This record gives sequence, structure tokens and C-alpha cells, in this order.
Amino acid sequence: MQRRGITVILGAILVTLLAWGISAAPVPYVLLGPGPTVDTLGADRGHDVIEVTGADETDSAGQLRLVTVSVRSDLDLLDAIRGWFDDSTAVVPRELIYPPDKTVEEVEQENAQQFEASQTSAETAALRELGYPVQVTVTSIVQGSPAEAALKVNDVITSVDGQQVTSGQKLAELIRSKPVGTALAIGYTRDGKAATATIASAAADDGSPRIGVAVEQKQPHPFTLKIDLDEIGGPSAGLMFALGIIDKLKPEDLTGGIIIAGTGTIDDEGRVGPIGGVPQKLVAAKAANAKVFLTPADNCAEAVANAVPGLNLVKIGTLDEALAALETLRAGGEPPHC
Repeated sequence: MQRRGITVILGAILVTLLAWGISAAPVPYVLLGPGPTVDTLGADRGHDVIEVTGADETDSAGQLRLVTVSVRSDLDLLDAIRGWFDDSTAVVPRELIYPPDKTVEEVEQENAQQFEASQTSAETAALRELGYPVQVTVTSIVQGSPAEAALKVNDVITSVDGQQVTSGQKLAELIRSKPVGTALAIGYTRDGKAATATIASAAADDGSPRIGVAVEQKQPHPFTLKIDLDEIGGPSAGLMFALGIIDKLKPEDLTGGIIIAGTGTIDDEGRVGPIGGVPQKLVAAKAANAKVFLTPADNCAEAVANAVPGLNLVKIGTLDEALAALETLRAGGEPPHC
């Protein structure tokens, strides 16, 4: 009887140790949770998130908060199980966040680059909204290309077939919208004088239409902008940065005195694109006491499926739509919802 009791105790100890070992072993998943939110109109770590030098800034009674997703990669089995039963988090395969062909450092570097690119596009879109158009300037011309006989370095390309060129991205889209060999009416200015040249596109190495110029964007404005925010990566803050810049420089308070959260990529043309982590971002927005969540149109279905009580989901497809929605809210109306 005594020997049997010892055996049972030892067996229990071994089972406990085995269970502990299994539960403490790392698993190939990461945990996505609500991350910090930041008011783009406010300060972070003692300095303005959006710094304006050389122009008067306006004050706002409310907030424009970008939202983030936290990523925890050091999970064991118990962590994963807890995450699966927590509605505010998501447990996803590690390779979705950290592809096996990339190191963690490489992924973080890509996220940092996307974050910087989102800031640049946010500035471009916001400055255009503030009345500072983009000048698409020729920096070089490919020898033997269709443009060689018609354009010169420092020409500013203004239109393609009558459609305004508002960014380098727009120029490429307009040229590529017509088949190779199409005669394009290229509007430009040279030394302040407007002119038009007919240039037939040729095929690039990948077969797409091109005219053979390299361009850069210039957007002259009498002040400087700097976005200063650490430890955030990816492109999803673009929309909120653009709105923050506009709010700081326009007389009216875009917020209407309330806390507005939002997310979405933005390109140079002001188009708002979808992002990941919508369920976690909604929870983060609610925790920050936001009343409105600016939602990329392509994320609306996911947002509705994970809606948080008391958070108004406003559907946004462009920067202009976001500004119109905020104006409607300030007037007490109802903007388009998801």
C-alpha cells in the first residue's frame, strides 16, 4: 500500500512536470492586441507629434487619435489559449507577421520604412488640401526615349490628355492608362510658360507604357513640417497624420471638440486604403474614449462585424471624404456609416 502510494505521487509529479513543460514551451503564434493610441494634435514624450515651424498653429478642443496594434511574439501554450478566449486579442500564425524568409529585424525595418512613407504621403495630400499643389518636375530624360525631342530637364509636367497631373503617382497612372504607342498630349511649363507636346508612349522593360522621363515632386510652402513619433511602424497612420496637419494649419477645429480615432493608409492622391488589426484598433479607440472611428471603406465589413458599442463607424475612402465627414459631424449631421 505504501509503495503504491509513492508510485501514485511520483506519477502525479511527472504528469505535472510534463504538463508544465508543454504549457511553457513556445508556440508558433503571435498575439495581436490593442496598442497605444496617439493624438496627432498633441504631444508625445515632451514634443509635438506634428511640429510646424514658420506658420501659426491653431488649437483644437478635441483630438485626432491614430490607433495601433500591439504584437507579442514570445507566446507559450497557456498564453495562446488565453488569447483565443479573449475577444480583444487575436492569435495568428507567426509567419503572417514574421515571414520565414525574413528576420525580425528585416520586418521591423520594412515597417519603419512604411511608416516614413506614410508620413510623406500624408504631408503631400494635406499640403495640397491647404492650397500648395505638387509640381512634377523632370529631373532626367532617357536617351532615345519618346520624350527626348519634346521635354527638357526642369520642365514641370502639368497634364496628360487634359487631365491634371497632381503627383508623380498620378502622372504614371495617366500614362499607363492608355496602350503603348498612344499619342499623349503632355502639358508642361518651361521657364514659366505653358506649352503642350504630343508624345507617343513606348514600352518599358516590363511592357508598360512610358515616355522616358524621371521626375521628382516639389511642393513649395512657406513653413516646415516634421512628424516626430517613435516606436510605431507600418503605413496605417497616414490618414490621421494628414488630418492632423490640416487641423493644425486651418482656422477651423476639425474635431468639433470630441475625440476622433481613425486609421487607414493614404497615398499622394489622398486615397485611403485598408489596414490590418481592425478589431484590436476598435478596442484601443474605445479605451481612449473616442466617439467616432474613421474607417477605411474596404475595412467596413470587418469593422461592423467587430463593432464596439458607443463607437460611431464612419466610412472613409479619401481625404476629401474624411474632411466632409468631419464637417457633417460638426454640423450635427450623420456622415456615411459602415
